[in-house]
Amino acid sequence: MYGSAINTIAVLPRAPVNGSPVPGLTSLYHKAFAGPYGDRRYPGNCSGELIKDLLRYFRPQRVLDPMTGSGTCADVCREIGIECVSFDIREGRDASDPQSYQGLGAFDFVWIHPPYWRQKLYTADPRDLSAAGTLEAFLERYQSLLTCLNDQLRPGGQMAVLMGDYADRDAGFVPLVYHTQRLCFGLGLRQRATQIIRFSHGASSSRRTYRSSFIPGLHDVCTIVEKPFPNQR
Repeated sequence: MYGSAINTIAVLPRAPVNGSPVPGLTSLYHKAFAGPYGDRRYPGNCSGELIKDLLRYFRPQRVLDPMTGSGTCADVCREIGIECVSFDIREGRDASDPQSYQGLGAFDFVWIHPPYWRQKLYTADPRDLSAAGTLEAFLERYQSLLTCLNDQLRPGGQMAVLMGDYADRDAGFVPLVYHTQRLCFGLGLRQRATQIIRFSHGASSSRRTYRSSFIPGLHDVCTIVEKPFPNQR
């Protein structure tokens, strides 16, 4: 009874009234509907509502999504009339390779939803982040990815990275949100806003039964960083 009640009722703090163009965008993001964006059958598909709210808040002119998956970000940008450049490793373009960005120009917003290491295997391509055999190999390629995105970002532009922690069968608990911040700060990027805790509505793991005992993770984290102008470094 207790478990059932806590899964159906959540009392959230009241957000302060302010001048935000998106009042519903707070540090706790709990929209249970994903909107008509992308393909919900695609594993790990993210709600287009979060992307749309971020774009409405930051109002970019040009968006980059180099891990497009089922095309959620591109669909959102198309709906609200923002230019979006998107591609995916399934098309042969490696987001961790600088050559994939040649001739694309600069962007004032980057959306990236990388694999949570090997929690889900997306392709058999050895360049796929989800195919990295060790955490060290994953983090090396993850750093290359963030470096490429930083290079494409205009000064004053923002990058939103949706990432989640998880317990790996061999490596134990893997704090990928921490590593995301660590790598971004190492590139000279600055945190632009509070982290956004996105409730994981519709996660496939919630429909399974496990024999082991653990504390389930019911969220992932969107970290928003900004590329400073040269005189702000």
